[in-house]
Amino acid sequence: QGADWIPRITNDERDSCLVQVMYEIMKEMVERAMETGSVGNDVVFDAEDRELFRKWKGFARHDHPSVIQVLLQSSKDSDIMGNELPNLIYVSREKRPSSHHHFKAGALNVLTRVSSAMSNAPVILTLDCDMYCNNPRAPLHALCYFLDPAVSANLAFVQFPQCFHGINENDIYASELKREFRITPRGMDGLRGPTYAGTGCFFSRRSLHGTGSPAHRGSSASESALQKAVEAAACSFELGTKWGSSIGFRYGSLVEDFHTGYRLHCEGWKSAFCDPARPAFLGDGPKNLNDVLSQCKRWCVGLYEVAFSRFNPLTFGITKASFSMGLIYAHYACWGTWCVPITVYGLLPPLALLYQTPLFPKVSDPWFFVYAYLFTAAYGQDLVLFLADGSTIRRWWSDQRMWMTRGVTSFLFATIQFGLNHIGISAPGFNVTSKVTEEEQIERYKRGVLDLGTQSPFFVVLGTVAVVNLISLAVGITRAATSEGFLDEQFAQLFLSGFVAANCWPIYEAMFLRSDGGRMPRSVTVISLTVAGLLLYMGYLVYHV
Repeated sequence: QGADWIPRITNDERDSCLVQVMYEIMKEMVERAMETGSVGNDVVFDAEDRELFRKWKGFARHDHPSVIQVLLQSSKDSDIMGNELPNLIYVSREKRPSSHHHFKAGALNVLTRVSSAMSNAPVILTLDCDMYCNNPRAPLHALCYFLDPAVSANLAFVQFPQCFHGINENDIYASELKREFRITPRGMDGLRGPTYAGTGCFFSRRSLHGTGSPAHRGSSASESALQKAVEAAACSFELGTKWGSSIGFRYGSLVEDFHTGYRLHCEGWKSAFCDPARPAFLGDGPKNLNDVLSQCKRWCVGLYEVAFSRFNPLTFGITKASFSMGLIYAHYACWGTWCVPITVYGLLPPLALLYQTPLFPKVSDPWFFVYAYLFTAAYGQDLVLFLADGSTIRRWWSDQRMWMTRGVTSFLFATIQFGLNHIGISAPGFNVTSKVTEEEQIERYKRGVLDLGTQSPFFVVLGTVAVVNLISLAVGITRAATSEGFLDEQFAQLFLSGFVAANCWPIYEAMFLRSDGGRMPRSVTVISLTVAGLLLYMGYLVYHV
């Protein structure tokens, strides 16, 4: 970590006395560790690591700035068969505390400008660091769209679906995200095209540069090209320009992919969805529940940032893109608001069942069948879409379970965090690191066992909802067996409590039955039981008042 940290400290930042001391101490520690081959009793650097560090030290002493380095050049480097290798250029953009780096969008804009100076290729591929190309014909698939005169004039990007390797048999964390990555993009493809998903996407350079990309002169390894690239990677380059506002990847949201695709569609550009039989790219998905929910919470906060900006899809999107596209983007941007109905349905029916307060029509009432039809039709359609995409019933069950799980955790916490931040109250997110080894997590994941072995606020909410529904179900079944007419009057609430309890079975296992490292921590279980007891007591007070 130290070796990675050192290059980010610029000469200007080292003017600070405190930073100067920190820099020298860190540099000395890392150099000593790399030379001796060890750090404490935990990490050992092998010969290859030390050789890499020595190369970095030499690279840092080069005459030109240590931000960009040509590692491979097609005119000089070849493989063992004598074939030319593609250019490989390392880019490390400048960062300063006084300049906002704009996260991933800022990095992508730097790469866009650097590549303009060094190659100016008309097509750009964006790919996350944890993904790799699984289909060597993927570039050809994309070029078929870019070279088609019928669509190429206003084609901004070609998006491939996100696919993942190593997903367990039942996809217990719904990592495939079929609705977001496959089903909805197919529908959008019939309009202006799918939104940008952040990875596995080929861009037309001219769509990112607005009116056109700068002309390229000379070799990618020439001094002039390197100098222009270094200038393009500097923090000061974007000052007074339209980068991030109307040029390049757009700033203003944690979900720069959604924001960029949305803005391009509003500017008149179109996109295409390409889904070959052999997945074009494969990546890694989270292997524990806390990481899955934390990732989703971050997405929701970023989507809210777009929804509550001047680019709101219901106003700006419908006007600039189309009515249909505006509604679709609004559906995405307001993703987190699902926390309201999901949380209500997770808590209100079981509490009403406990205190025998009717919320739905009796089974003997004809209106009951309207509610039954809506529930069956919604879940039935969702199941059909999953099966039509080649999935299984077990994976669909995992997906709808995770949908409810996100509703009372990721969506809820994201809504609260964004709301507090929006009114000026600091509400930083929480990052919790699991204490178990990675091997244990992976083994549980392969066996399809949920990992809840982290003291996360997410799990407090999950445990509370699970306990409330379990108690309600037990009381409801007892009353149905002993009270005449109870089932006719309370069937809907009893069914919903049973449905939630069935989805919460892995939670019950983690709370009460398991003893491995992935079980819910006792402290979280105790807090969940306490909160559930308070909810039941409050319900009792409300009922009797």
